[in-house]
Amino acid sequence: MTLKNQKHLFDIQDDVTYLNIASQSPTFKATYNAGLEGLKQKSQPYTIKTSDYFEPVIELKKLFSNLVNAEHYNRIALIPSVSYGMATVANNIVLNEGDEVLVIDEQFPSNMYSWQKLAKTYNATIKVIEAPDTVKQWNEDILNAIHEKTALVAMGNIHWSNGSLFNLKAISVKAKSHNSLLVIDGSQTVGALPFSIKDIQPDALICAGYKWLFGPYGCAYGYFGPYFDNGNPIEENWTNRLDSEDFSGLTNYQPEYKPMANRYSVGESGNFIYVKMQIEALKQLIQWTPKGVQDYCKQISLEAVKELKALGCKIEEDNYRTHHLFGIKLPENIDLHALKKDLFNKNIFVSFRGNYIRISCHLYNTAEDFKPLINCLASHL
Repeated sequence: MTLKNQKHLFDIQDDVTYLNIASQSPTFKATYNAGLEGLKQKSQPYTIKTSDYFEPVIELKKLFSNLVNAEHYNRIALIPSVSYGMATVANNIVLNEGDEVLVIDEQFPSNMYSWQKLAKTYNATIKVIEAPDTVKQWNEDILNAIHEKTALVAMGNIHWSNGSLFNLKAISVKAKSHNSLLVIDGSQTVGALPFSIKDIQPDALICAGYKWLFGPYGCAYGYFGPYFDNGNPIEENWTNRLDSEDFSGLTNYQPEYKPMANRYSVGESGNFIYVKMQIEALKQLIQWTPKGVQDYCKQISLEAVKELKALGCKIEEDNYRTHHLFGIKLPENIDLHALKKDLFNKNIFVSFRGNYIRISCHLYNTAEDFKPLINCLASHL
């Protein structure tokens, strides 16, 4: 499927150059309208039916399971954040003294704090695989670090700050050969880069919903594999129990959870506003396909990458990074403070990570959107 610019589906001003979706995505017009419909329903509570608590939730789980190629929607939990999902995973892991939890260098905090706490609880070790000169070497270092003491590998499928692409297939095979759990933070890729549960076989996949999945802030998704089927949720939500659809029998307290990952959904996951918005967002993404999004971003950034390299910027080679999100290492002589001020004044929105600019583009961008950034950078060299 060949995609064209889709700016008409968004409400982005013409005088704004927005290359920062990794921090916060704009909302589709259809998603915005779905949120308004949810607000209207909340303002007229007499229109809310019992089925409204459950049927839209099932539809949303089916959409997400479709997006990540999961075998069953009941393996999907609706959660409010990545930290909630990681805390849920950690709540169901017991380590042995001396076990290792493998993470990558400068991992995002929401995929770190739970493991630090877990390691401290069981007197285990956090093993950080530092970033070498090349992503190819980084992948080799990760694979070499997985051994019989590795209880858990917790990482993103790219590095969140620069788009370095990790070989999850090989990492998964190595982890499984040592009975290590594999937990993936897909927040910066799922929706914009193909991801298949069937291919990678992670034990858990946790994704923020407000970035590349275009949902509202405060929504996220969790895939939980068979390892977690009989685990303990971090809260006891009534809708996660069997027969909770029968409102007249709610005080016939049910000891059994709904199957698979349903026990891990957050309380009030049937949020009438959020769920409607998420459904519209995922419908659009599935129509585009993550591969279509990735191919489009590669197409529009191709010439810009060449021009940036000609200015003295360093960008990882194509095969070892993503195209919807990538890092630009700036020349050392550049005045970052002056550059940031200039970009802001010109309505050019990017993200800074140390001496790197993180670019994250999408279907509302065109190749023309890179020119103001390139011209601004050139004027500071």
